[in-house]
Amino acid sequence: MPTTPIVIALPIADRPAACRFYEAALDLPAVGEPADDGVPEPLQFDLREGLRLMLVPRGGFGWAVGGREVAEPGRHECLLSLPADDPAGVDAVVARAERAGATVVTAPGPQPWGYCGLFADPDGHLWQVIAP
Repeated sequence: MPTTPIVIALPIADRPAACRFYEAALDLPAVGEPADDGVPEPLQFDLREGLRLMLVPRGGFGWAVGGREVAEPGRHECLLSLPADDPAGVDAVVARAERAGATVVTAPGPQPWGYCGLFADPDGHLWQVIAP
């Protein structure tokens, strides 16, 4: 089995803005050497051992998936979930994401499946933060 990480790729509008958001919202340092715009190319973040998030400009994302149109902003085909140890951890991550420019979609609170909050990054990608 390969030892390279699994990579989740999402389309974005602006590399520097997306980099700043993920560094501030989720406290994730970008991986790699900076390109001419000061942002690593490719723009990736280690989520945990063996798992990376890669942010790709919309035009390049469409090219990478065989010339398909990228979903228009506001259309979501996936929900990314982040674990938190407890409700206070959920509250903290959602608040930090909001300060960094996220839109809170569902304020943190108890749900039948756990305590969670949901936010959209500046490109509209949905993130759920959940604690048992």
